[in-house]
Amino acid sequence: MPNSPVKAFLLDKKGSALELNYDELENIKSEEKILWVHFDYSSKEAIDWITNKSGIDSVAIDALLTEETRPRTTILGEALLIALRGVNLNPNSKPEDMISIRLYISPNLIISTRKRNLLSVDEIIDDLKNSRGVKSSAQFLVQLTRRVTDRMDMVIDEIQDRTDLLEENFIDSTNTEYRSEILAIRRETIVLKRYLTPQKDALIKLYNEKISWIDEYQRIELRETNDQLMRHIEELDTIRDKVILIQEELANSMNEQLNKKMYMLSIISAIFLPLTFLTGLLGINIGGIPGAENENAFYIFIVILSIVITFQFFIFKKKKWL
Repeated sequence: MPNSPVKAFLLDKKGSALELNYDELENIKSEEKILWVHFDYSSKEAIDWITNKSGIDSVAIDALLTEETRPRTTILGEALLIALRGVNLNPNSKPEDMISIRLYISPNLIISTRKRNLLSVDEIIDDLKNSRGVKSSAQFLVQLTRRVTDRMDMVIDEIQDRTDLLEENFIDSTNTEYRSEILAIRRETIVLKRYLTPQKDALIKLYNEKISWIDEYQRIELRETNDQLMRHIEELDTIRDKVILIQEELANSMNEQLNKKMYMLSIISAIFLPLTFLTGLLGINIGGIPGAENENAFYIFIVILSIVITFQFFIFKKKKWL
């Protein structure tokens, strides 16, 4: 679907909607129907219509047009001001680079703003065009929260699969590969949990508040969506703990390898230390060096060094250093 800065629909409360252009918004009377306007909040149309023509509270205006926001729910009389985050499943994008959507919802008016396309919103639009869409503002809210949460399933499952693969193939991979993958997974889980935790709180407040146009069954649906979101958060905690454990095991493995190498270097140094001492002592260029006049002195010295090495080897074996 083209990334238009303005999409507007007049919902007939029967599952269908009439698509409107921006100029038609001024003459729409939505007492018997639901007006849904979906803006790119950075567009001049969004700024002009929301500020001057929407007739909503100034708090809602600021929230709908702000660039940075965290998930939250605010009650404005019989209207709701909601900010949600969804995973980014647009082509060539990272899922953890989450997309925010801001909503002002009342029984007959829905205003939503975003910067980038959210596939969950596109699905709702497609359903309306095919006459199987939402029939009330409450249904819209239930559908959007459920679809946004459902789309997190495959992202978290993919991170879980990568973590399991990391755990299973730990011994067969190089340290460099592991460090890179561990850092990537930890970054993704941190970003996802950063927004999912306040989103859980926003949904809890949403179904606990007594809003007259949200019936009891729809509250139950919102509660089920929140339970699913809480499972996602728990899965992210599990993934984080697994990655930390793998990281600790990797650090232990690297330390063990380093210790083995240092141990071998120490053994080699210990073997060559007396040999170096003897060769250095006999290599000084002064008179009185034993064997200087004996033509077999070199061979005798080699035998002595061999005996020293054999004796050292015997001692190291006896003390189980080798």
